[in-house]
Amino acid sequence: MTRDDGKERAPRAYATPDDLPPLREVIASLGLTAKKSLGQNFILDLNLTRRIARIAGDLSGRTVVEVGPGPGGLTRALLLEGAERVVAVERDERCLPALQQIAERYPGRLEVHLGDALTVDWRALLGTGPLAQRALIVANLPYSIATMLLIGWLEMEPWPPWYERMVLMFQREVAERIIAAPGTKPYGRLAVISQWRTRPRIVMNLKPEAFTPPPKVSSAVVELVPRERPEPPCSVKILGEVTAAAFGQRRKMLRSSLKALTAMPELLLREAGISPELRGEQLTVEEFARLAEIVGRFRGT
Repeated sequence: MTRDDGKERAPRAYATPDDLPPLREVIASLGLTAKKSLGQNFILDLNLTRRIARIAGDLSGRTVVEVGPGPGGLTRALLLEGAERVVAVERDERCLPALQQIAERYPGRLEVHLGDALTVDWRALLGTGPLAQRALIVANLPYSIATMLLIGWLEMEPWPPWYERMVLMFQREVAERIIAAPGTKPYGRLAVISQWRTRPRIVMNLKPEAFTPPPKVSSAVVELVPRERPEPPCSVKILGEVTAAAFGQRRKMLRSSLKALTAMPELLLREAGISPELRGEQLTVEEFARLAEIVGRFRGT
């Protein structure tokens, strides 16, 4: 085999773009099976994972955080697309040999941390060097913890956060809850916090056949770009309290449901210019934030 300049070169070990074994072979050699208890579903198609990686934009010189890499299908795509540094958090020890093989193929560019992503101190994990600045999060999230992870990233302080953008895989139902509009069935607490702090949109839909094993539901990739200054400004903690009260009893009018939050809900609603006869699902994200801001003023916080 010759190069373009006519010189001999060693034959490629594999017909994959990164000269690593096809992921199906990796999984078979390690005897890996997706664990339902860990919310695992593997994507074996490298063309598909590269499409997902490219949604995050130009990865050159960037740090990418990945949660639940499994045997490394998306990890390989991120590195192929030019990520300078991938910080992967994996809970399943069985996947470490596959990830180690990728790390050896890309020296110094892949850091694998064994642990629970729900308890990670992300700022400490990323460090303080130039590559830690405004990282990206790109992940096929374990479905069992996907919503909890997202809420943690959305509620963190200080804001703006340490990440510049998130490109995340969810079950289609969860993705629809993130982007839901007021007055629709999926609209709730997740939509309010997601849309107040970020600009979310569904950028890709995937059928169950894209995964191994195929889940029982369809999936979707959601891009979430943080808002530098969410408006109107309020405490994210109080916003969580307001939405918990408003959506805790969806059938009730706000003058009743908000009694879980304050003894004088009608005074609060009058101050916000909101009818007490409305239900939580009828309020806009901005109206929820305005309520939270007023609650903060009433409390003197």
